[in-house]
Amino acid sequence: MASMGLSIEEQKAVDRFRKDVVEPSQTKLVILDFWAEWCGPCKALTPVLEKVAGEYADKGVVLAKINVDEEQFIAAQFQVRSIPTVYAMFQGQPIADLTSARSESQLKAILDQLLAQLPVEGGAGEPGAPQGPSPEELAQFVKMGEEALAAGDAQRAAAIFAQITEFAEGNAPAHAGLVRALVMLGEVDQARQVMEVIDSDPRLATDAAIAPARSALELAGERVDDGELAALRAAAEAEGAGMDAQLAFAEAAFAAGERDAAADTLLAMIAADREWNDGAARAKLLKIFEATGLEDEWVVGVRRRLSRVLFG
Repeated sequence: MASMGLSIEEQKAVDRFRKDVVEPSQTKLVILDFWAEWCGPCKALTPVLEKVAGEYADKGVVLAKINVDEEQFIAAQFQVRSIPTVYAMFQGQPIADLTSARSESQLKAILDQLLAQLPVEGGAGEPGAPQGPSPEELAQFVKMGEEALAAGDAQRAAAIFAQITEFAEGNAPAHAGLVRALVMLGEVDQARQVMEVIDSDPRLATDAAIAPARSALELAGERVDDGELAALRAAAEAEGAGMDAQLAFAEAAFAAGERDAAADTLLAMIAADREWNDGAARAKLLKIFEATGLEDEWVVGVRRRLSRVLFG
């Protein structure tokens, strides 16, 4: 958690969080519970969390509670929108959302799965136990990261993918997901560094899973500042605007996070002249689909619109 530019109170909050959560999570699996005194469901869940944490203490599980009224800055960093919100934390990163686990059996099932995959002190990952997650378990974590990315939670997705790459340096889907998550966060330079790591390994660099990440990074390179974006928008919307101006705006709009504006512009271009510049508008839209993820709900919706333009 960054500490640059914080107020004194915010820095104190970060220090408390590091002491109570981040430091224990370096060797333990921390159940992080965001709650409040006025929250009825929180009071119902607390005994469950405390009981399970107590039973799993010898396996390396500890419980940390964050009162959202007293620690508003920390809750904001985790984008907590409702409570209770519960995460599993390991090595300073949220690796699983436990909020939906409201019963002992549900919570224990998730903890058992995590403890079998992580090198938790006192847990199944200690020396003598199977070393690291299996390919099937890694695939489950990748799926978790993709779901976070599709939900727009790039911060959590980046944390999950980064954790996977530590366990499995050759996992191409995790590296690709990390690049896409960093691009979504606007951390383009950091995403480029990850891509350099990918390109240094021929097995990773040639894996088909990396293609969406390359597309995302390429599209991010078209980002401009707000003033330039406004100028490109005006040029694209001007009467008699040419295709070049519209394409330039669509590229910049998507890089700036305005994907609806980008899609609307590209679809209008395809409807007007799908063959323009060897189908450049359609090619750009397909690259956007690839970078975003073909299973993403937004992509599915835009693909339907594209089909209507092409075949309707």
